[in-house]
Amino acid sequence: MRIAICDDEKEIRTLLSEKIRALYPGAELFLYKSGAELLLSNIRHDILLLDIQMPGKNGMETATELRRDDKKTVIIFVTALEDYVFQAFDVNAFHYLVKPFDDAKLARVLANAVSQAASAKTEEKIPDLMITAGGKHITVNPGEIIYAEVFDRKIILHTAGENIEFYGKMKELEKKLGDNFYRPHRAYLVNFDYIRKYDASTIYFENGQALMAKQNYQDFVKSYLRHNRRKGGH
Repeated sequence: MRIAICDDEKEIRTLLSEKIRALYPGAELFLYKSGAELLLSNIRHDILLLDIQMPGKNGMETATELRRDDKKTVIIFVTALEDYVFQAFDVNAFHYLVKPFDDAKLARVLANAVSQAASAKTEEKIPDLMITAGGKHITVNPGEIIYAEVFDRKIILHTAGENIEFYGKMKELEKKLGDNFYRPHRAYLVNFDYIRKYDASTIYFENGQALMAKQNYQDFVKSYLRHNRRKGGH
């Protein structure tokens, strides 16, 4: 679960981050001191706690710009003013917390936000891949891909039933397949759901294996643990 806090006051960012860490120790926290910094991050957050009164681009303007490309992030406005409460509906805000609020209120709002974010993730479905293989146009269900590898300028998709070869770029495939997949080595892209075991040099599946680049090992382990937490509903 990725939770972001965007507030120009360092004390508020610190306070909120401490409270969130106490409630959700497994969450990834991202802190931003301005709307511009948040928008430039290009990180997809599950939940965003957003101040409205900020220098430069205020919270409402930031949310409006964010919604152009991101309809999923659960936005919670955190502000000392009630003046913008009706505008919050325009950007599909989840809640509007007016300062000061107590810990119990924050916990309730966050619990509901986490539930909604988790539901949104469950509902998300990666569209089928449309590729050309052997002169034929075919569709491939991403959930059936165990891993992909580059061999002789082609990409090979390994599934339980067959291996599909086509010309393409691994970087583009990685973008299409999303968070369920990880690229441990420049020549491999793996589906977390099919991993049986791994070490610092190799990832093993029921049928097949993929190489692990040494410099990617620690990040892979963190990403795999995050994936397992998502699947476990944490």
